[in-house]
Amino acid sequence: MQTTTLSGLVLAAGAGTRRGEPKALAHGGAWLRQAVDLLLGAGCASVVVVLGASADEARALVPPDERVEAVVADDWADGVGASLRAGLAHATGDAVVVTLVDLPGTPTSVAERITAGSDRSTLRQATYDGRPGHPVVVGADHWTALAATLHGDRGARPYLAAHGVDEVECGDLHHGEDIDT
Repeated sequence: MQTTTLSGLVLAAGAGTRRGEPKALAHGGAWLRQAVDLLLGAGCASVVVVLGASADEARALVPPDERVEAVVADDWADGVGASLRAGLAHATGDAVVVTLVDLPGTPTSVAERITAGSDRSTLRQATYDGRPGHPVVVGADHWTALAATLHGDRGARPYLAAHGVDEVECGDLHHGEDIDT
């Protein structure tokens, strides 16, 4: 039986204008650490943290772990599409698990549920009472095609919907709401 190798992406590049500071800096980096711990706890062999706004300050908050790499999306101000594209360029393995920095408190059980049985062709998204959310699992077979669709502040949702994403209900495990303020 072949084992799927998962990598993780934490999207943490935004300026957090509604919050008043980049979310990567929130609570002294606690949100950043929680997102990394979520992905490592769910079995990701490596995690890429995508930074942008206040990247130098945020880089110092990335957990010092040989499995964790921080990269800067030079065009982060263009929106989440740029951050996801930068992260996918550094993804490794058979599938990548994508989460946002502003989802503190997401239990590992959510990521474990959506990664179960993942492979190179997987497209899976956590939903919360039917509402699409994160984490999202994208098999390596989709990385190039997905990256080509990412522009501006548009994320993966249009690609996922067009390619038959498997929505996995996780509302019994968490609320799935990001924290903007």
